[in-house]
Order: sequence, then structure tokens, then C-alpha cells
Amino acid sequence: MQEILDYLGEHRWIAETFAIVLATGILRLFAKSAFDRIARQIKKTHNLYDDALVEAIRKPLGAGIWVLGISFAAESVGGDDQAEIFAHIDTLRDVAVVWLLIWFALRFIRFVEEQVVASGYRSQPVDHTTARAVGKLLRAATLITGILLVLQAFGFSISGVLAFGGIGGIAIGFAARDLLANFFGALMIFLDRPFSVGDWIRSPDREIEGTVEEIGWRLTRIRTFDKRPLYIPNSIFTSLAVENPSRMQNRRIHETLGIRYDDIGSMAVVVADIKAMLQAHEAIDTSQTLMVNFVEFGPSSVDFFVYCFTKTTVWTEFHEIKQDVLLEIAIIIERHGCEIAFPTQTLHIQPEPDGQAANAI
Repeated sequence: MQEILDYLGEHRWIAETFAIVLATGILRLFAKSAFDRIARQIKKTHNLYDDALVEAIRKPLGAGIWVLGISFAAESVGGDDQAEIFAHIDTLRDVAVVWLLIWFALRFIRFVEEQVVASGYRSQPVDHTTARAVGKLLRAATLITGILLVLQAFGFSISGVLAFGGIGGIAIGFAARDLLANFFGALMIFLDRPFSVGDWIRSPDREIEGTVEEIGWRLTRIRTFDKRPLYIPNSIFTSLAVENPSRMQNRRIHETLGIRYDDIGSMAVVVADIKAMLQAHEAIDTSQTLMVNFVEFGPSSVDFFVYCFTKTTVWTEFHEIKQDVLLEIAIIIERHGCEIAFPTQTLHIQPEPDGQAANAI
């Protein structure tokens, strides 16, 4: 026992290191217990930002306690005869603290970005595309700031790094014009918001049609209706006309139909009944233009057109409503003893005079 005590007396750093590590573990348990109680109280407020703070700080706080404890323990290892590597503990601790702060900031930004687009915290959620754009900018700014702080901790001059970055940026700008064009194209999409993630878009200028899945800084990914991914550089959208059917207020039914010439006497009542049917139809928006009129004497039919708008903009629902409307029109035409015309031709044969017929015989 005396030999053990003498050894510990000569190597007092062993006891100090053990005590620091033990104290760190106890502090970590105490901090976790206290933090859990605080978190339960904060979550009762149902506020986005304090919930984000609690969620973001949980893991970095625990890791930070261990990082600081282990770094202080490492300073006492070996006593006065430490290896050369232990001379860099202060620098490594500073770098670890910087990255813990960056980790916390990234978690906070991610939580807020995911929740502002949901209806759990806000009565009017933020547009998904805007939230992602702001989140990406904040994360990029956080990472760049963290890298500069780490470089400063290792003794690099930030002013020199920034000056080199400015000169290098000019060279990179000439070498990566397409990349920069795509970046600014994405920025214009985020600012103007011609479409968002989840929108159905199409272009009359190109063979582009599908649902937007992701808007990145270089590419926009669109899922076509045959389920193929379509990757489009963002710079294209600066000179491309884009339709956004997802933002339609109504969908239009515009059909031209014809009945036989023999039924022209019933045209007025047929048109009137069809118009009355549309006005009473629960899926037709009567606040929009609604027209049913006789328009043309066709080659083999007398034609009228139907022009109205549905309340829904959902593509599948629209076609169900359109089918119902067309079937109702067919019933109205049949009810009045009329028939829907189809292309026909009548051949008139003139009889020959009697004299010519006798000569022919």
C-alpha cells in the first residue's frame, strides 16, 4: 500500500486525470437531468424557436461537456513531462468548441426550416421553396464562418485568406461561368417563385412537364408523369416560358358538339336545358364564364359549344366532372328526340329523261 501511495505521490497527474474525468461524467449526468426538466417546461409553450433551441442544443451540449472535460484531463496527463502533442490541446479545444457551435447552429436552422413549412406551429406555413432557400443560405454562411474561425485558431491570417479568396474568385468566375449562371438562376427561382417543390409545371418551349421534386443551387429535379427524373440546369429557366398548372384557379371545359340537321328545330331547347344543367351542377363554378350557344352550320351537323369552369383544379377530379357533364348532355339531347351527329354524306341521283332512256335501251 505504501508503495502505491508513493507511486501516486510521484505521479499525482493520474489522480487528477481520474478526478477530472469522473467530475465530467457527473456533470454530464446532472446537465442531462436539468436539461430534460427545462425542455419539458419549454415544450409546453408550443413556440417554434424555443423548441428549436431545445432540440438543437441537446446533443452539442452533451458532446461539449465531454470535449472540455477530456481536454482539461489531457492537460494533466504526464505531469511536467508531457509529450509534445499535448502542447496543442488549447488549439484543439478551441477548434472543437467552434465546431460544436457550428453543429448547434446547423441543427437549429434545420429544425426551423422543417417546421415553418408545416401547420403545427404556424397558421400560414411558409412556402417550402422559400424555406429551403433561406436554410441553404444560412447553412452556407455558418459553415464559411466556422471554417474561417478554425483557420484563425490554427494561426492563419483571415485577411490573407479573404484576399486570396477574392483573387481566386475572379479566376473561378471565368472558369465556371455555367456554374455561376445556374447559381443565379436558382436565386431568381427562390426570389420570383414561379414554381415551388410539389408544383406541376410544363414549358411550351421545351419538352418539359412533370412535378418539381427538388430545387438545388445548380439543378432542378422534375419527375415526369412516366416517373422518370428530369434534371434541368437552373440557368435555362431564366430564358424559358414556364406554365404552372398547379396554381390554376379553375379548370375549363370547352367542347363543341353537333346534332343532325333534322333536329335543328330542337336546338334552342337543347341549348337552354344544357345551360340550366350546368348552372345547377354542384361541381361547376357559376361565378366564372358559363356559355352554351349554337355556333355553326357544319358540313353534316348543326353545332353548339359548351364553355364553363370546374371548381376543382385537381386533374383526376376534373376528368370525372367532365365525364359526368358530357353524359348529362347526351341524355338531354336524347330526351328531346335528337341525335348527336356524325360525318355523313347524301348522294342525289338525277333521273334521266324518258327519251334518253329509250335510246339507251
